[in-house]
Amino acid sequence: MRIRDTGDLWWKNAVIYCLDVKTFMDWNDDGYGDLPGAVQRIDHLADLGVTCLCLMPFYPTTDYDDGYDITDYYGVDPRLGDAGDFVELVRTAKDRGIRVIADLVVNHTSDKHPWFQAARRSKDSKYRDFYVWRSDEPPDTHKEVVFPDKEKGIWTYDEVAGEWYRHHFYHQQPDLNTANPQVRDAIAKVMGYWAQLGLSGFRVDAVPFFLADVASRPDDDVDRPHQFLTALRAFLSRRVGDSILMGEVNLPYDQQSLFFGDHDDQGVVEGRELDLQFDFIVMQTLYLSLARQDARPLRTALESRPEIPKDSQWATFVRNHDELTLDKLTDEERQEVFDAFGPEEDMQLYDRGLRRRLPPMLDGDPRRVRMVYSLLFALPGTPVLFYGEEIGMGENLAAEDRRAVRTPMQWTSGKNGGFSRVAPSRLVRPVTDGPFGPEHVNVADQRRDPESLLSFVQTLIRRYREAPELGWTQRAEILDQPHDSVLAMRSTWGDASMVSLHNLSKEAVVVPLELPDLPEGTCLVDLLCEGTTEVDEKGRAELPLAGYGYRWLRVEEPDSRRLL
Repeated sequence: MRIRDTGDLWWKNAVIYCLDVKTFMDWNDDGYGDLPGAVQRIDHLADLGVTCLCLMPFYPTTDYDDGYDITDYYGVDPRLGDAGDFVELVRTAKDRGIRVIADLVVNHTSDKHPWFQAARRSKDSKYRDFYVWRSDEPPDTHKEVVFPDKEKGIWTYDEVAGEWYRHHFYHQQPDLNTANPQVRDAIAKVMGYWAQLGLSGFRVDAVPFFLADVASRPDDDVDRPHQFLTALRAFLSRRVGDSILMGEVNLPYDQQSLFFGDHDDQGVVEGRELDLQFDFIVMQTLYLSLARQDARPLRTALESRPEIPKDSQWATFVRNHDELTLDKLTDEERQEVFDAFGPEEDMQLYDRGLRRRLPPMLDGDPRRVRMVYSLLFALPGTPVLFYGEEIGMGENLAAEDRRAVRTPMQWTSGKNGGFSRVAPSRLVRPVTDGPFGPEHVNVADQRRDPESLLSFVQTLIRRYREAPELGWTQRAEILDQPHDSVLAMRSTWGDASMVSLHNLSKEAVVVPLELPDLPEGTCLVDLLCEGTTEVDEKGRAELPLAGYGYRWLRVEEPDSRRLL
């Protein structure tokens, strides 16, 4: 095991933390989170063990889609601060050993963006072709919309332009035309600008959508859509050598391989593209397994993961900032998850997902919550946390659609959860109330409690960082054992190996394992508690596992020099 490799490909065993500046910390007390507030809370992230901060959009916006309708790619929303505040955040984070990446939203702009305003006013404007237009009345496209409760199709007639423009998301978000080389150059220019200000990469939003138009015209200067992604990756590498592109690609595994640059599905890069992709398949089957208290769906998903290029990585997560999408499950499977974790219609969204956070879905059961986060960090890949997960925040179903899980961060038990000192009516978004409100769930109280969820997640992160085999293993070995409720995995990289056990059922079990390749004298050393289990001369051991229990066991061979 060459530990120095973990510095070169730092993203393979990073801990990524995603936050929305406007709901994280309000430092000037205007009810709106800001960049100076995020700077003041960098030490919380450093203490937690975060190594990469991912910022949701902080650009000027009309706020129709919570910041994803951008009016200026080169600016900072004045409610959040200015470019100087952004630079201070990046500088302070890097001082604490934390890289910073940000959302790259280039499938669409706001309809108030100067490009679109110029495009709609004249067919002779160079910006007309920055968007996708049609002069004939479009057919029924209601099945193609991303937000079926808000839009009836993906084409809207513009009175000024006298034509229909395309938008896969809200009609306030016209699609950019990436078949236009000028658009592709503009996107690269935006990336170069923020890279120059210190970003270490981007989370690329809606990747399949923004590639849809590339190479769609005979006179285009590229042959295939993925050539554009390869070109963006190469451009960013020239500007920032150790930068990353982390992509939102919610597709079946066989299609995801393409976005790693593996064009023949052989686990080898033909042209480097995304460095990380969110594993939506594992996330969705995780919730199906939790609903059934049966690890087999998750096990099947892990075994069906394709081989990926050695420099690439899966980004694993329990939830993100959108609805908890379940679109890759069957209708029957999705209903099982709805019945278990979102039985009320108001808890569901778009007929495909849940607008809830994990702790309320598990009725606040600390055993199950901790088991799930232990499993997240034990999965082969790079864990991504959404702000507030480290303390067990809940959702606010009184908020509209996806905003239910985007409530202000809960720092203290005081007014507004310590997020802001303004009157509650002036907050950018209401604070969660009830059993998961700041009176019961907050950072300040949990910092002083060694038994808190925050302390537990800190321990998980420390152990994860000390076990690079979790991020670097090419494929975790699913270990045979007789209990359907248990997921037993072994992750190995070089001479480092770890076994993890997770029981998705409330019933305690004893897990028999056979590890015949282990030499005599090998022990399994618990990393999350005190304890050592010896294996016999045939590599066999029996391991008790409590209901909703979890164990991380380092394979400790004779004469090993690793610290425990």
